[in-house]
Amino acid sequence: MIKDGPYGTAIQALGLTEADYRGALSLSRDQKGNNDLLNLTQPEAVAGIARAYAEAGADLLATNTFNANAISQGDYGTEHLVPDINRAAARIVRAVADAAAAADGRRRFVAGALGPTNKTLSLSPRVEDPGFREVDFDQVKAVYREQIDALLEGGVDFILIETVFDTLNAKAAAMAAMEAEEARGARVPLLLSMTLTDLAGRNLSGQTVEAFWVSVAHTRPLAVGLNCSFGATELRPHVAALAAIADVPLMVYPNAGLPNAFGGYDEAPETTAALVRQWAETGLVNLLGGCCGTTPAHIAAIRAAVAGLPPRAIPAPAPALRLAGLEAFAFA
Repeated sequence: MIKDGPYGTAIQALGLTEADYRGALSLSRDQKGNNDLLNLTQPEAVAGIARAYAEAGADLLATNTFNANAISQGDYGTEHLVPDINRAAARIVRAVADAAAAADGRRRFVAGALGPTNKTLSLSPRVEDPGFREVDFDQVKAVYREQIDALLEGGVDFILIETVFDTLNAKAAAMAAMEAEEARGARVPLLLSMTLTDLAGRNLSGQTVEAFWVSVAHTRPLAVGLNCSFGATELRPHVAALAAIADVPLMVYPNAGLPNAFGGYDEAPETTAALVRQWAETGLVNLLGGCCGTTPAHIAAIRAAVAGLPPRAIPAPAPALRLAGLEAFAFA
């Protein structure tokens, strides 16, 4: 299965002004950079990006809602618009997905994207006060619940908890999804994707990929994986580590290599595609896509590169008591 690419770098390429972001809304703060707001003020621009990914061959299209939560929108003074932003985002991509499916007969799926917020539950932002937290678990869970409810109302198929730098934040999001599932009386399928902050293979809260999986396995996601962080070259050993233990499909969507001196990405579509093809050839992945710096051309190249290759076989780990702190532990 092929996932789409990012909205962030695609939106940057549009060269929008602050007035474009703001649209007809009366808002007190500068809105330039508030990509999620474009779901309300520039819906056709968002739809155009989603359409380009669908035409490139993506089976899974994510919503433009990475920062569409009350915590992140607080920076722009737009917390009150969170439900509207998420419903609009879901409806935009749902329409694109359905139109693409009607055109070629191949079903497209829509994932409601949840970013990590700009707060962390596991770490203190004050060096002198290790016990201090700007937010608590219930607060973060409530913020995610508001976003999830609106995305589901808009018609998404899955909830994608992505770029997980703090595992506890992801667990708050997963619990919010479980509570939404109970309230709706209908399954809310989850996708979970961790991001690494160093080449040793740990996220910001210090967990290895193995420990991350043990920490979230109880949510029984449809797929788990890695995104952002690095390019395919740097991610490979960590993809292999997760592939060996996760008994669900594995998804990976790397950046287009490492950023250059100006923060841009230079890795060509053919290069990224060749690298992830090696993962597919060795049975490491089930779902591939692109993160920062990738374009519709990257998605098309990835789809072509892995066409006809068998998906990863899901392993069946032996029963054991598995626990996780910063690292994973198994007791027979």
